Amino acid sequence: MRGDPRIEIGRITRVHGIRGEVVITAHDAGSDLLETLDTLWIGGVVRRVLRARNTHRGWLVQLEAVATRNDAEALRGQLVEVDREVIGLGDDDVLLDDLVGCRVQRLDGTPWGTIAAVEGGLQDRLVIHDGDVERQLPLVDEFVTSIDLEAGVVTVDPPDGLPEHKLTGDKRSGPP
Repeated sequence: MRGDPRIEIGRITRVHGIRGEVVITAHDAGSDLLETLDTLWIGGVVRRVLRARNTHRGWLVQLEAVATRNDAEALRGQLVEVDREVIGLGDDDVLLDDLVGCRVQRLDGTPWGTIAAVEGGLQDRLVIHDGDVERQLPLVDEFVTSIDLEAGVVTVDPPDGLPEHKLTGDKRSGPP
């Protein structure tokens, strides 16, 4: 969520060996951030990183005070977060988490909802809620024309015929 002091970067997906090493699957497989960090937040608890190396199955990480396979097993499935300030962002870079909660407007300023989530995949998508309607808009420059995080506004130029779904409670019912 916008402004959170920590940013989720992955999850502990398995353990490795008998000496307490864990495998972290990062949300951004191409990132080398884990290679440079001294500490991580695992399940909301700060942990010191002793060693980290990238492998074909994820980041193999040795954490302080995690010395056995049983210690590591207790961490399986936990979220991995980092302090926001360790992520080096350029002037035009935006963290996808920061988009959640932003108001969405069309090019002419017409309100178009609020970003409820950003879904990853082959192509990231903004999940936009507008009353009882949900829209999913590909997060590409052609459709997302500007982002003003200070104002909390994202301006879009959506394609014609974008599918919309009716929301019922926490579930979608499908196309109207």
